[in-house]
Amino acid sequence: MKLRNLLILHCLFFLVFTSCTKDEEVMENTENRTENVVNPPENEELEVENFVYNGLNEIYLYKADVPELADNFFSTSNEKQEFLAGTSSPEALFDDLTAPFDRFSFITDDYNSLEERFQGMSGATGIKFGIGQISGTGNVFGIIRYVLPNTSAAEAGLKRGNIFTEINGQKLTSSNFQRLIAMETITINVGYVEDNQIVLTNNEVTLTDDAYTENPIYISKTFYISGKKIGYIMYNSFIANFDDELNNAFGDFKAEGITDLILDLRYNGGGSVESAKDLSSMITGQFNEKVFIKERWNDKYQNHFENQNPEALINRFDDKLRNGTAINSLNLSEVYVLTSGSSASASELVINALNPYINVIQVGDRTVGKFQASVTLYDSEDFGKAGASSNHTYAMQPLVYKSINSVGVSDYVDGLEPDISYVENLNDFGVLGESNEPLLEKAINDILGRSQTNKSAIQRLDFNQLGESGMNNIEYQRMYINELPKLDK
Repeated sequence: MKLRNLLILHCLFFLVFTSCTKDEEVMENTENRTENVVNPPENEELEVENFVYNGLNEIYLYKADVPELADNFFSTSNEKQEFLAGTSSPEALFDDLTAPFDRFSFITDDYNSLEERFQGMSGATGIKFGIGQISGTGNVFGIIRYVLPNTSAAEAGLKRGNIFTEINGQKLTSSNFQRLIAMETITINVGYVEDNQIVLTNNEVTLTDDAYTENPIYISKTFYISGKKIGYIMYNSFIANFDDELNNAFGDFKAEGITDLILDLRYNGGGSVESAKDLSSMITGQFNEKVFIKERWNDKYQNHFENQNPEALINRFDDKLRNGTAINSLNLSEVYVLTSGSSASASELVINALNPYINVIQVGDRTVGKFQASVTLYDSEDFGKAGASSNHTYAMQPLVYKSINSVGVSDYVDGLEPDISYVENLNDFGVLGESNEPLLEKAINDILGRSQTNKSAIQRLDFNQLGESGMNNIEYQRMYINELPKLDK
């Protein structure tokens, strides 16, 4: 990383500086605070830039990989302020101060919108889709994975497997699809796949981006097959606001006496770590208080926790939700998890954390490969929401720790490899929740000890996945904790 525009820095003699930094105050009551921390006066005109620097300097997981974030990098307070003044925007500064291999940290200028998204509230056209390109061609298309109830898409009669190749009259290409799918109101042409070809109709549908709160529990049902009671739940995001609904679904499974469970995370990009821990405790129950995951923070925080509060680095299986409600646990010793190239973060956390304890059979495609958690930082003295600056609504979501399971497994940067491989086929997309839906059928067959269905007669229409709905959203494929840790003595 380079210091930019240093020539303008000689003009900054007129700037007024304040006298304290947030990074010192957060660690003020710890016994192991870092020595020689620079204590620069902060320029009020660089309020957001100082917030960005101080927050990353304090808690960023990969602080040691960014030279400018070293506590002794600036020899004087003026030097730090000059560095901040040389950046073109808070976003550019954030980009410069995060590690080049970090795919997941982000900054936003509207934390109100971010908070709504973490609660499952956002605009919705009603379709969740993937964007693909037919192998060996330039043909780019969207395929609807599922339709949200009570939306314009549901009213229009769209369904899983519908294809579109245009948005607002513009043909999708590998270079324009990200811009087109970000539009609030879209008109799509409607087609389908037949005999290994995309067939387009004259039907066009206009979808509006209305305010919507998505229930992440898309399907929950029990199959009664060959003497087995197989629970199936399609869970599409780890949203804290719906923990009770998730627990109720497991209560139904428990009342029905299911013998096996299939957890469908194929389109689940992640979310709350606490919800992931509670879901894992619902699947099991016999491991209460045992290690779910361990956390590895940057050196400052890691050393503090190890010396002052080692238990803070451990997440344990539990028997209650965060609101105190008793968890409905199934005490299973085996679970089937359906995954795809869209399964990320908290979805992967569940698989990795359960692996040392029970038999986890992963069915589908390799996952994304995200094992780090983030937290929201606000511009306040302790980076919490209380007391945040009223001058702006910037917030950051930096990675703060990496997760490690109870036997030390982490760093699965290339994703988690399935035990039973299957990539969804455009020629045989199936109906979600039906026992013959191809990916679900793979799991059911294995549970029942049946040979896998020979579908060689069904030709594959191979495609490369370019993207998906929601990929432009700031919370895309994120795993987060709800609040900053308390660094008490």
